[in-house]
Amino acid sequence: MTGKSRLAVSALVLGITLPASALADPAPWSERAIKEDVDIDALAQSGEDAITVLQPLGEELFKAKFTTLDGAGRPDATRAIVPTKVRRKAPQAFQRLAGMDANSCSSCHNEPVIGGSGAFTANVFVSEGFESADFDTTDPQFSNERNTVALQGAGLIELLAREMTTDLRSQRTDLLARVRKSGQEETVSLETKGVSFGKLTAFPDGTLDVSRLEGIDDDLTLRPFSQKGVFASLRQFSVNATNDHHGIQAVERFGAEWTGSDDFDGDGHTGEISPGQISALVAFQATLPAPTRKQDLPDVWQQAAAKGEALFGTIGCSSCHIPELPLESLIFQDPGPFDTAGTLRQSDVKAPLELDLGTLDWVKALPRDDQGRVLVPLYGDLKRHTIADAANDTFGNELLAQRFVARDVFITSELWGIGSTAPYGHRGDITTLEEAILAHGGAASDSRKAYAGLTETEQQTIIAFLRSLEIAE
Repeated sequence: MTGKSRLAVSALVLGITLPASALADPAPWSERAIKEDVDIDALAQSGEDAITVLQPLGEELFKAKFTTLDGAGRPDATRAIVPTKVRRKAPQAFQRLAGMDANSCSSCHNEPVIGGSGAFTANVFVSEGFESADFDTTDPQFSNERNTVALQGAGLIELLAREMTTDLRSQRTDLLARVRKSGQEETVSLETKGVSFGKLTAFPDGTLDVSRLEGIDDDLTLRPFSQKGVFASLRQFSVNATNDHHGIQAVERFGAEWTGSDDFDGDGHTGEISPGQISALVAFQATLPAPTRKQDLPDVWQQAAAKGEALFGTIGCSSCHIPELPLESLIFQDPGPFDTAGTLRQSDVKAPLELDLGTLDWVKALPRDDQGRVLVPLYGDLKRHTIADAANDTFGNELLAQRFVARDVFITSELWGIGSTAPYGHRGDITTLEEAILAHGGAASDSRKAYAGLTETEQQTIIAFLRSLEIAE
């Protein structure tokens, strides 16, 4: 029986008369969470402000509590990012270890505001999900436990990553052209926006030696999302997360075009989340205001924070947690230029949507350099680093590699907003900033040792500085 038929029968039973519009599916009181859609091809060509159209719908979807009427649940599919059928079905719809583990994006991203980070109680368990639909152990040999990261400023982060990827790939193209012309192999140092990504060697036959690249994949694509830095775009992140955490399959990956089925997860629902609805989720996340500095601090805190910020640079923390990176363009295209198969691509649409982040008041308030570029105050470098060693393995205690990234390698955490996002660490089991600093190993060992060698007063000024970086409520 259709939703409309069920509603009509209910009206007869109650002895009431409903207008024809109330018999539409979904009704105003429907328990469905996904109710509106957007034709993104039409929107892209309409001349309307895409942010104004998409952001409110995206916020509704981000806060919505998905139900089985929306297609929540995935009885025949795993959490894997590549559509994968289960070998053994899960006995429950909700299952914290293999998902689905939430019915709303905001149930995990909610501290101190919607889109923010999450408490330890909201931790997720990350595995590729190819073995079966569920597993019943928290043993780290089966999954990695991860804390929720904040999404504030994510649109600017993705734009920075796109520009840096484009720049690095241009350097590779120029290198290959020179080598073909000279007939001699050549090695160059790759650097963009002041961040070094190691060395690349090209040979006259067109082959490349990528063994000395640092902190980036061999294809020279920066992937700024997830704690391991393995997702290139908010769109890819959203398609992954809706399936993984909610059992909601995006048409652009799980639909008939890629899987041969309109109901890949076998829950009786087709077309669970459309390209337009994913674009709305992307628009909401991309327009979340960037973190800022605490206002109206007492004089003693302001003075301590100023000294701490200077010390933060002196002891080498700012070599990875770079205070600001310059951004050329504020036009956020969706789909993006580096979205790939299984995620809607620019070649799949008549024209990508263009969200002009420069129209947002919080973006207008950001500083600019003498070239007019926006200075994004992220305190990060969008690069992966080895962050643990034998002497200090707190940040390297996972047993599973993720997407071919070594277990002790993580992307630099952006520190903007860190004063609002306790607890710390990839598992969310570090309670203070000082504990987090002293947990650093590997490439950060020298900075950790320098911090440990400071006086207690000097150490406290660095904490004062970090505590001043907040997500505004």
